[in-house]
Amino acid sequence: MRNPRWVAEHRGGPLKKAQHKQLIRWSIACAERVVPLFGKTLDIRLKNALTIAKEWAAGKATTGMAMKASVAAHAAARATKNPVAVAVARAIGHVVATAHMADHSLGGALYALKALKIAGKPIEAERKWQNEQLPTEIKDLVLTTRSTKEKVLKLESP
Repeated sequence: MRNPRWVAEHRGGPLKKAQHKQLIRWSIACAERVVPLFGKTLDIRLKNALTIAKEWAAGKATTGMAMKASVAAHAAARATKNPVAVAVARAIGHVVATAHMADHSLGGALYALKALKIAGKPIEAERKWQNEQLPTEIKDLVLTTRSTKEKVLKLESP
């Protein structure tokens, strides 16, 4: 069941448009840090998804464009056999899907952590960095939901 705190104001929820944009910008920042783990060349669908996410945050792309870019990013994830690249692509797919549903922003951050974990890199410092990037207006929303989602992806804090 979706937490009603994540529902956008225009859909009857409490989430302001400015907060929604903060969430997507935060998620972009988290995912971009693991892009180099994808491999030598980033799939064009993933580049496009990041571009659309940034444009949506700037008011220059529609939610429909973001939804299509998310579908394409997840297709890129299915097209690779490298588990690290899959996690990077999933992170980007969730980033751009944030335009449609704000709680997807967590997926951008958490799949970034998953990519690091699969690559054999420590995740605690990255989790701390992610949390420090959260604007005050959305910090409580993200942190109160994050631990539940981390359990699903087996990323629990020790």
